[in-house]
Amino acid sequence: MTHLKRQCAPTKWPIPRKGTKFVVKTSSKGIPVLVLLRDILKIARTRKEVKKAILNKHVLVCGKIIKDDKKSVELFDTLTIVPTKKNYKLILSEKGKYSLEKIKDSQKEKKISKVVNKKTLKGKKIQINLLDGKNYLSALKCSIGDSVIIDLKKNQLERCLLLKENSKIFIIGGKHIGKYGTIENINKKLRNAEVKIGDEKVKVLIKQLIVIE
Repeated sequence: MTHLKRQCAPTKWPIPRKGTKFVVKTSSKGIPVLVLLRDILKIARTRKEVKKAILNKHVLVCGKIIKDDKKSVELFDTLTIVPTKKNYKLILSEKGKYSLEKIKDSQKEKKISKVVNKKTLKGKKIQINLLDGKNYLSALKCSIGDSVIIDLKKNQLERCLLLKENSKIFIIGGKHIGKYGTIENINKKLRNAEVKIGDEKVKVLIKQLIVIE
């Protein structure tokens, strides 16, 4: 089934619960391009207009032409509207809803994602599994909980961002969702970190944060 009832849409989707009965469905944790263009950016009024823009190659996700309005955009993915030359990054608001943040043209070819697993394959090749569902074979030295910078143009991992004291982070879950902070210290036993947000210090589970710098 490619649709779901509007009232059953994920809570992270910032759409009205009333309106058309159904909305397009995605198989991942992200949000469909259709919803972003029509309901968030409001640069299209109907699904037909979104499909026309995609057919004309006016919409890029992570620098690549897409072919389907159900294409899922994941956290920190980049979205480019070709005719207007505007670029956006998918983030989370402090209300826990997906939101688009404008970015510079120079930022659209890079993406940050969190390392959630690592596997050793045949030939001692290392597969790094990321929060957005993508996997990379890479010799980059990183651990679960760290983040990586992805070069979208080359489709390879560029650099590791370590989960450590003084690292800048973005919170992706819990009551402090959508906020930026700095790690003060890490408790590996309890799997949490003390994070400074402005003048406040809070405890955040490691699984609820992502290193961004």
